[in-house]
Formats: sequence, C-alpha cells, structure tokens
Amino acid sequence: MVGLRHFSIMIMLRITVIILSVIAVAWLASGHTNSMLIYVLGAIFIFVQGSLLYQYVTNVNRKLTYFLESVRYSDFTINFRSDNKMGRTFKELNQQFNEVLHAFRQARAEKEANLQYLNTIVQHIGTGLITFDSTGQVNLINNAALRMLGIYRLHQLGELKDKHPRLFELLSNLDSGVRELYRTPSDQPLALQGASIQLRGMWVRIVVLQNIQTELQQQEVESWQNLTRVLRHEIMNSMTPIVSLVGTMRLIVNEDIEKSTTDQEAVNDLKEALHTLEKRSKGMMQFVNAYRDFTTLPKPVFANLNVSELLHEVLQLLQTDLTQSKVLWKLSVKPETLIVKADASQIQQVLINLIKNASEAFSSQTNRLITLSAYQTDNAVMIEVEDNGDGIEPEAIENIFIPFYTTKKTGSGIGLSLSRQILQQHNGQLNVSSEVGKGTVFTLMI
Repeated sequence: MVGLRHFSIMIMLRITVIILSVIAVAWLASGHTNSMLIYVLGAIFIFVQGSLLYQYVTNVNRKLTYFLESVRYSDFTINFRSDNKMGRTFKELNQQFNEVLHAFRQARAEKEANLQYLNTIVQHIGTGLITFDSTGQVNLINNAALRMLGIYRLHQLGELKDKHPRLFELLSNLDSGVRELYRTPSDQPLALQGASIQLRGMWVRIVVLQNIQTELQQQEVESWQNLTRVLRHEIMNSMTPIVSLVGTMRLIVNEDIEKSTTDQEAVNDLKEALHTLEKRSKGMMQFVNAYRDFTTLPKPVFANLNVSELLHEVLQLLQTDLTQSKVLWKLSVKPETLIVKADASQIQQVLINLIKNASEAFSSQTNRLITLSAYQTDNAVMIEVEDNGDGIEPEAIENIFIPFYTTKKTGSGIGLSLSRQILQQHNGQLNVSSEVGKGTVFTLMI
C-alpha cells in the first residue's frame, strides 16, 4: 500500500511538471520575440517528460501483468528485482511480489511431494487399483493390477478385449458398491469392486482388484477340516466299542467256549475271525488318527530363519533317501544371506514332503535332478522345488491339494493339503506348475 500511494504521488508530480512546463513555455513565448525557439525547446522538454511518465506507468503495468500471468499459468520461476530503478518506493512492492511467488512455489512443491508420496503408496500396495473415465481412458493402474492381469501397461480399457474380454465387460458395466468375481486365464480368482467419483467436472470410476485365492483356499481347507473332524469323531466312536467287544469275545472264547467244546477247528476259525476283526478295527483307528494333524495344526511360531541354512538342513535329513533313489540335487539361494520369517519346523515339514514327492516323481529317467531355488521378490520370499520327472497330468493337478486325494499307491493324500495349510497360516501360498514329461515346480511364497 505504501508503494501504491507513492506511485500516485509520483504520477501527480510528473503531470504537474508537464502542466507547469506548458505554462512556462507559453509565458516565455509571449514575452520574447524568438518565440519559435522557445516553443521548440518547450515541446522537446514536454515530450521528454511525457515519455518518462508513459515509461513509468507502463513499467508498473508490465510488472503487474507478469505477476498475474505467472499466477494464472502457474509459472512461479519469475523473480522481480528488488532495486530502485523505478524509484525507492517500488522496492517493497517487488519484495512482496517475490514473497507471494515463493509461497506459490512452496505450495506447489508440497503438493507435488504429497502426490508423489500417494503415488508411491498406490504403486506398492498389494491390492490392484484401476481408475478410468467415461471414455475408457485409463488414468491410473498400479503395479499390483498389472501383475494380476499379466500385462505391462494399459492406456485404454478396450485393450483388455483380447486377453481379458470378460474383465472388459465387467469393468464397463460395474456399478458402484457391487462386488464381482473374475477368473484370469491362469485361473486366478479376482474380486472386483467399483466406485464412482466426480473429479474436475468429470466422472471417474475407481475399481479395486483383490486376489482372493488365499481366502478361497482357506475356506476349502476349513470345509475339509470340518468334514474330517466329523468323520474322525464318528468313526472313532464306532470303532472303539467294536475293539472292546472283540477283546471281550476273545476272552470268552479262550475261557469258556474252547474248554466246553470238542470242535477245535470251529474254535480256531472263530479266533481267526476275531483276530482279523480286531486287526482291521485297530488299522481303521490308526488311519483316522493319522489325519489328526490336518485338523489340529498348531499355530506357527515365527522367527527369522536363514534360508540357505534351512535348505541345507532339509537336504541333510534327506541325503540318504536321495542317494538311494539316485537323485542329484542343486541348490541356489540369492542372496546367500536371504532371511525369511517363518516357523522352522513347519516349513521344514513342507520342504521334506515336497522333496520326497519330487524324488518319487521319476520313472525311467537317468539324469534325475531336484533343484531348490530361493530368492526375494518385492514383497515375499520365494522357494521353488523343481524336478525333471514325469510331471502331473492336467486333470490330476486340480485335485492334488484336496485331502485324501493321491496318485501314489502308498500315499495318504494328506501331505500336500497339510503343506498348503501350513503356508496359509504363514500368510503365504503354495502353488504348482507342471508339464507332463518335463517335470513339476512347487513354489512356496512366504
């Protein structure tokens, strides 16, 4: 305000000088004979004063114009010189302009920093996120969504038609608050949920993609656990009195019937029948008890484990079995100091089960090899157990994690389902990929 007040005073002074100059020229010209020269000199003086006034005003207007344009176009790189070229009174005004522009620059820097912060969070969360407008233009897609869909970029929603036609249809018609289920070509279940917001006068749709494979597997395991628990309870309740009655019948035969009859052959047949019945009853009870771990798996006790040491310990335990099966093994851990937070005994049990299965996956192969690999991804530790055996048939691979399902003659069908349950309690996953005639890879993601 001080600068503007002085600006008005300077304008008035300059106009006053011009008016006084005109009066002086007229007075001097009226009293001298060489009036033409006085008029010429006066005109030059008045013109110079008018030019200075014009320059003074336009410089001020130019500064104001630059300032307003910088605000309008968000160009805050302009800097006004705090000098006295336009008079001492405008030094404060220049300083105020610079302070305002500095405040704008700082506000924009904070806004960009917050935007970068939010973008970093969005790109690193495990939940997929896609935003697009009414024309199908994708404004944002994070890394998790790209991984789930198996693509490396997405600019237009229509680009999904070739690889994910069903997903394109769901996204185009997904209503706010509605939850849909979509399965990728790799049979990965994704839950979709959308919401619409108005942003800068345009409607933008936000869609969240969540991998619910773990949840579905957990529900499946819980269902099998409940079924197994019920069957075990009923079988044990039925078999226990049968075994007791068999013992009582054997005592009766030995103490009463055998002494009171001469038909020894019939007594021997009765003893053999009771023995067979007792043996089968106890075998059934042992069979049921074998699945106790599946329904009563203890909670994991987490600790930081060195993956290389963990794998070496498992291989040392199985060295004799691998040698007898003529199976070679290869180990790769990157980095060698890789650490995983897990329950040592439970993860060892999973690895032992997988390596044993791999050693039994060979038929006529001579170069039998099991490869153990461990490495770090963005948010998990991956451990792979790979063999170059016979592979698993496509129709069987869908069922290998189902309790009691087995492709081995002496298998119980509980190992892989128990292993997957252990990984789920570690908030991880156990996945498999196989090709008949080339081998199988089991992947632990922890």
